[in-house]
Formats: sequence, structure tokens, C-alpha cells
Amino acid sequence: MRSFFGALLFCILSFLPFYLSSSPKGGNVSFVKVNPQSFEVKEGKEGGQIRFILSSDPKTLNPALAQETSSTAVLSDLFTGLTKTDLKSMKVVPDLAERWEEKEGGKVYIFHLRKGIRWSDGAPFGADDVVFTYKDIYLNPQIPNSTGDMFKGILKSQEDVKNFVRKIDQYTVEFRLPSPFAPFLNALSAPILPKHKLEKYVKEGTFMTAWNVNTDPKEIVGTGPYVIKRYIKGVLVEYTANPYYYEYDQKGIRLPYIKSKIGYIIQDPDTSLLKYSLGEIDYMGVRPQDVLFMSKMKETTLFDLGPTPSTTFLAFNMNPKADIPKYKLKWFQNREFRRAISHAIDRVGMCYLVYNGLAEPLYGPITPANRPYYEDGLFPVYDYNLKKAKAILESIGFRDKDGDGWLEDPEGHKVEIVLLTNAGNKEREAMGNMIKEDLEKIGIKVIFRPIDFNTLVSRLTSPPYSWEAVIIGLTGSMDPHFGRNVWHSSGTLHMWNPRQEKPSTEWEKRIDELFDRGAIETDQEKRIMFYREAYRIIAEEQPMIFLTTPKSMLAVRDKFENLFPTVWGWYKEEALFIK
Repeated sequence: MRSFFGALLFCILSFLPFYLSSSPKGGNVSFVKVNPQSFEVKEGKEGGQIRFILSSDPKTLNPALAQETSSTAVLSDLFTGLTKTDLKSMKVVPDLAERWEEKEGGKVYIFHLRKGIRWSDGAPFGADDVVFTYKDIYLNPQIPNSTGDMFKGILKSQEDVKNFVRKIDQYTVEFRLPSPFAPFLNALSAPILPKHKLEKYVKEGTFMTAWNVNTDPKEIVGTGPYVIKRYIKGVLVEYTANPYYYEYDQKGIRLPYIKSKIGYIIQDPDTSLLKYSLGEIDYMGVRPQDVLFMSKMKETTLFDLGPTPSTTFLAFNMNPKADIPKYKLKWFQNREFRRAISHAIDRVGMCYLVYNGLAEPLYGPITPANRPYYEDGLFPVYDYNLKKAKAILESIGFRDKDGDGWLEDPEGHKVEIVLLTNAGNKEREAMGNMIKEDLEKIGIKVIFRPIDFNTLVSRLTSPPYSWEAVIIGLTGSMDPHFGRNVWHSSGTLHMWNPRQEKPSTEWEKRIDELFDRGAIETDQEKRIMFYREAYRIIAEEQPMIFLTTPKSMLAVRDKFENLFPTVWGWYKEEALFIK
């Protein structure tokens, strides 16, 4: 279900698009390899409950503010957008919209909304909600959010923002763009929010604290298939079917078929595995080290979903406003320092020791799943070579001047780094220990410290940006533009130096230009070349040192029909039912 990817990928951010590959090798383990073209939905029956894992408490219950999967995993089934991606055809299709018309060469869109839709509290849904969501929330400069960031490259003036969306009548909305915007229809999958519930917070200037984790779940109103029935911090989130959800089967039965869900909040993957083995969980992501164990479980099917589009990486803090020593900032801002560290990381060893061979080394910001943007040879390969790493460091003045085994920088400061990751993620903890061991071999002292995920996200995304180095990950997106919030220098998730008023380096300036051009280019071949150049620059500059890309594997109990998992989510999840 939608929440599966939040729990499985445990990254910061969830955009929307790319993945594929061959079945993993695991002895005599048998995997089912999915073929979306064979997905055929059958008529189901109502009833039952589905139980799953949430890897952390949410940081917020406000979908506009959710930038980490601890929150999006909880919220994803509560809201819908004007459009969605059909995971069988991978095409954009209507959702809250019934249809749309494109005019003036892709600069004007008229959206005709479904009639008779109600919010989960019974209030009517209409054009006012759409205009409010985009004009008052997503495009509000006082409300930083990922959806607004996606439109920054195209809506460059106040006049552009003012003209972007308007109500024609109760069920018709017009969007007007200053120029064609290639990912526009995909971008409109962003959640539409209820004006009757949230307008007061916008007017009061308190939207940033609206729908927080202490809010009564009854106040969280959406148009998705489920609503939150109760939330017990650190324990569970219980859902019940939205009584006003607008999808029906061919017999007129309101979906979803399964009327109840429980997400158990469990940070420790070993505990999650135990709960699955005891029959208390219905599905979960499979870690490579658990493949053989899970293959022996009765009434369980293991799915190979192909290479994940998610990335795991090591990043250094290059933010001049960060609460870190200035001499360390100077290290991290030096490309040769970052390249040296990249050569000191044993990616191949990680693939075998951390993922039992069910992963591949990663050297750039997208994975082989991200075709057509990915191609072999796109990124430089940083081979594991400690001698080369140390030689690069020596070439920029890092030497063991006092003979104590640790390097000093040209100003005499000992090279010591505090490395963070999210506690409970065994793979990242294992990677952190491997990185610590290898860096200490070349004279860099590493203090490795796993901390709570939401605390980590706060450090990464909020002042005073108190962190030096981190191992974390990002989910992938179907269209590169949905990663603009990460790669554009103005983005709130431009992790190493976020929210820049203007690019601080020439290479960041070039990446900004390429992402801005890619957004308005409607020729697909040209778009591909723009984004490939941007990704190549990122790989050469190493602001993030990419580590591995694992297989995406899923274990599900043999109790469901209409079960169609993909690496992007579950196809027709609302039609899932119990045998």
C-alpha cells in the first residue's frame, strides 16, 4: 500500500517516479518477479484488516509540510490529488479530476472536477479547495513546502503566481502557466487540502503548526481511501475506511474493500521481523540478510520488485550558516576532500557485507531504475583505493604532522568528523561502521553516532543546521523535476547548503540552469540530455557521496487477492481484498 514505501525506504522525501531489474540470487530462494502488464483487477469482497509496519512516528500530520517518510508513510492514504500515476501504464490519469483540456500549447489547462465528492467529514469538495490549496498553501512564500518548490522554476514572478490558478465554477478550475511545463500533470498529484478546515490557520499565520502530531485525528480531513481512527505515539496508527471515498467497484460497492488498517510503529527491523514471523504483520520489506529466513516461512510470498530508485549516501555540511567549526566547513567545501573520502569507501564490500550481494555500488544521484535518464557509464567510478584517497588528501595539505596517526589540516586542526545516521536502520549503521573503519585507516577520526530519525531530519533541514556528516537516503521520483527540491540551490532539501538566495558555486549555478531548462522543455530527448548533464555534474562534484542501490524485496502473507506490488507502490491498492 502507499505506506509500504515510506516504511521500506526510510528516507527523507517522497516524490514520484522510476525502477526495474532482474531477480535477486539467494540460494534456493524463489522470488516472484512482478509484471505490471499482467495486473488484472477482479471483483472483491469487503471486510478484514491489514497490518503493517511504520518505521517511526510521524513528524507532522500536515501533508503540505511532510518532507520525510516518517510522516508521508502515515498520511499517504488520507489524501488524493487532481491526478495520479497509473502504475500499470505509468501514465498520468485523473483522480479528483474527471478530465482536463490542454490549450495554448500547454500553457493553459482546464480541469473538470468529479462531482459529488465529499471530504471525510462529509463536507462537499469543489474548486474552492483546489484554488485554496495551490494559491494559499503551496505557493505561499510563508509556507516552505516541496510542492511549492517544484513550481518555483516556472512561476518566476508575482504575476505568474497570481495568474496560476482560478475558479471557473464549482467544478471547473483553470491553471495558467507562463510557458509549457513538462511535468505539470504529474505535479498535480500533490494532495488537495480542505479549505473549510485549514483556511483559518493560513489567515492567522499559524499554518506551520496546524495538524501537528498532537492534533485530534478526527480533525485530519482528506479525500483518500482511509482516515486515522487513532494515533498512539510510539505504538500504532489505526485507520478506518473513509465513508465518503469516491471510488467504487463494478457492482457499486464503495472501496476500499479492506475497511481497517493498523500500522505498528517499530523502529527496530529485527522486532518487525519477529512480529511478521509470529503472524502479527501482513507484509514488510525484506532485508537481504533475512531472505533465507523468510523464504522458509509458510504462507508467504517473496516479491522481487527490481532495483530500488532510492539512493543512500554520505553528505557533508557545506552550509556557511551551519553551527559547525569554520575550519571543518572549509574541508567539506573542498571538492578534492570529498573525492578523497569517496575513494576511501568500499562500496563493493557494502554490497556483500551489508546486503548479502543483493545490491550494486552507486556513484551518482540516480539508479539503474531511473531510465531513460540513467545510462551505463554516466557517472565517474570512484574505486575503493585508500592509497589514492590519502594521496589526494596530502595534495591539499592534510598530513600527520605530529606522528600520532591522525591527519591535521593545513592550519593544524586534527581531522575529526562526527558522522550521524538514523538509529535502528541496521544497514546504515553497518555502513557507518565500515566508513569509520576505512577513514580511520587513512588518519581521519570518525565519531559515529546513530540518532532518532526525526531528530536527524530536523538537524538536516532546520537552523542552526547542527551536523557535520550524515548517512541517509532519498526516495526516487518518476520525473527528475520532482527532485528539484533537492538539487536546485534554492531547495529546502538541498541538503549540503539549503535555501540559497543565489547559487554559491558555479557548478550549482549550472545545475540550477539545467533543472530550470528541463522543466520547460517538451522535447523528451532534450530533457533527457539536460538532466543527464546535471546528474553528471553532481557525481563529479560529490556533494553527496553515493553508496549503494539495493534490490527492493517484499514479503506478503498469502491471504490477499488483487495484490499488485511495484517499486512505486501498489497498483489499485483500494481493490485489495482478503481471500
